[in-house]
Amino acid sequence: MGFKTLAALATLWVSSAIQAQPLTLLEAMRRAETASPNVLARQTQLAAVEGLQRQAARPLFGNPELTVEGARRRAAGVNGSATEYAVGLAQPLELGGQQARRREAAGAAVEALRAEIQDARRQARADAATRFHAIVAAERRVLLERRSTELFDSVSQAVERRRAAGEDTRLDANVAVVEAERSRNALAAAGEQLLDARSDLATLLQTSPAQLPEIVPESLESAVAEMDIGALDLSGLLQAVTDLPRLRALAAREAAARARLGVERANQIPGVTIGVSTGREGFRDGRERLTTLSVSVPLPLWNRNEAAIGQALTDVAQAELERQTGIRAAEANVRRLWLRLQSQRERVLRLQRSLLPASASNQQLAARSRQAGQIGLLDQVVVNRQALDAERELNEALSEAAATRIELENAAGRPIQGLAP
Repeated sequence: MGFKTLAALATLWVSSAIQAQPLTLLEAMRRAETASPNVLARQTQLAAVEGLQRQAARPLFGNPELTVEGARRRAAGVNGSATEYAVGLAQPLELGGQQARRREAAGAAVEALRAEIQDARRQARADAATRFHAIVAAERRVLLERRSTELFDSVSQAVERRRAAGEDTRLDANVAVVEAERSRNALAAAGEQLLDARSDLATLLQTSPAQLPEIVPESLESAVAEMDIGALDLSGLLQAVTDLPRLRALAAREAAARARLGVERANQIPGVTIGVSTGREGFRDGRERLTTLSVSVPLPLWNRNEAAIGQALTDVAQAELERQTGIRAAEANVRRLWLRLQSQRERVLRLQRSLLPASASNQQLAARSRQAGQIGLLDQVVVNRQALDAERELNEALSEAAATRIELENAAGRPIQGLAP
């Protein structure tokens, strides 16, 4: 076997090993941030705003103008002709401090875009964490429904044997068959939900569901148990809202709009154009060298830049309104999510402390009572169904609480699942 063949096989083995490595939550968040179209789209806009910033950093806004003139003069009564030329340089100057305002506007635009990139990254991480936990919940649901199927299949087989022995009726056998088929249908539906959840995460990571590796399951119980509502102080969360990347971007957009308004107002002040030129004129016997200094000032009689100022005022008002609206919406969202997380955590604790233990105890008691002939099959089926429903409710409550926690962390600007913002 040649070296190239060995190298190819080694490459295939390494790639398959990489694909076989399970996907952790932090790795999923990192990959989502890297592959996010929103992040990439905003990063491509950096070249434009950074170019604007470099242009505003120049000492002057307008370029100097170089003029070269040449002429041939013929005069009556004079033999021959004279060649005259002149070279001039003119520089427009702004007197209202427009260039400093442009620097402010460009710097604010860069700051706003960088904040938007950070916000897009946070959103990508939050989406990845939410979809990752959705897969965890779907896998838990599949395991639960598989256990349900095994339980009702065993009950159905036991009832069939008892019916053959004349101990159970045909009705009991039919009830057991119905419950077994219902459990198989629930298992199939849970499998479909798992496929959808994996497809959602694969789409976010810009890969196909078939290439998405198995995930490292996170414990939803521990994640919810670690939610210290007291540590998530509502007043502290509301104070941190103003430092959200999204709101910092809106504040920077407002600052840029105000700086552009300053530019347009300063444009009302007439600028000057200073020029200097030198040249030679006249015939050979009386040739003269001329140096000319010129100053030109436009008279603001008809155009006083009112339209541009009005548009800039509109932009400032719109940016200020968007920032204030964004702050109010962010604060309301944090309050809503904080209250929802409180309710969901209490619901999870109630399910874990009372409903689930009681349902499991009832299931054991029903099995012993059924064997002792104290209850019938229908009673045992009801008890088994209640126990399974309790586990389904707990799984759903855990999934909802984990999703709300991620959403609250993102809305309040806190690290998402322990990953620094």
